[in-house]
Amino acid sequence: MKSPFVRGLLDGVPIALGYLSVSFGFGILAVRSGLTALTSVIISAVNLTSAGQAAGIAIIAAGGSYIEMALTQLVINLRYGLMSISLSQKLDDTFNTPRRLLVAYGITDEIFAVASAQKGLLTSRYMYGLISISMAGWCAGTLLGASAGQLLPASLTDAMGIVLYAMFIAIVIPPAKKSRGVLAVAVSAAICSMIFKYLLPQVTGGFAIIFSAVIAAVTGALVFPVADEESTEVVSQ
Repeated sequence: MKSPFVRGLLDGVPIALGYLSVSFGFGILAVRSGLTALTSVIISAVNLTSAGQAAGIAIIAAGGSYIEMALTQLVINLRYGLMSISLSQKLDDTFNTPRRLLVAYGITDEIFAVASAQKGLLTSRYMYGLISISMAGWCAGTLLGASAGQLLPASLTDAMGIVLYAMFIAIVIPPAKKSRGVLAVAVSAAICSMIFKYLLPQVTGGFAIIFSAVIAAVTGALVFPVADEESTEVVSQ
């Protein structure tokens, strides 16, 4: 019988392979923005957030302020806090505060999905295995991408640099096909981003992301509100 740590490692292999290809694009992006390969890997090791890292690199390249960086990361990564709260209901009694903090570091969309799908309570060793192999894939891909960005010609690295953005598109399209609300939020965010890019260039990249995200979210909430299931049931009774 496999130990919980080994099961976590095995369950995390598909995540690690996916991260390997996606973080390759981040590594190229980071090097193209003026960072070294070592710095790029350190950023991936301590952050583990694709969208947050991509936005952070843009802010660093533009010489943005610390407050701009902090607010941008808060808006982009706020969902991880909600995921952590949800996942905390599946943790067993061995999870003390230090272990919860350690596991919270590695909560990403994919890790949350795999962990939530497990039957029964989650042990700390299982989560350590799941997170460690995923982080290894993310950092390895960053190192490979950063190294390639320093060695390969610009024409080739420019083509490879779209991998990270392709992942974002792949995440949005499936739910957008099923929900007009998701589609409206995505389109609103894209329109706002273009407005800041071409009509309001004086707004820095970090604040443009913040404003676009908030405006798109408010638009989706107002135009396509999510029905309260409990309230619907009470009314129907």
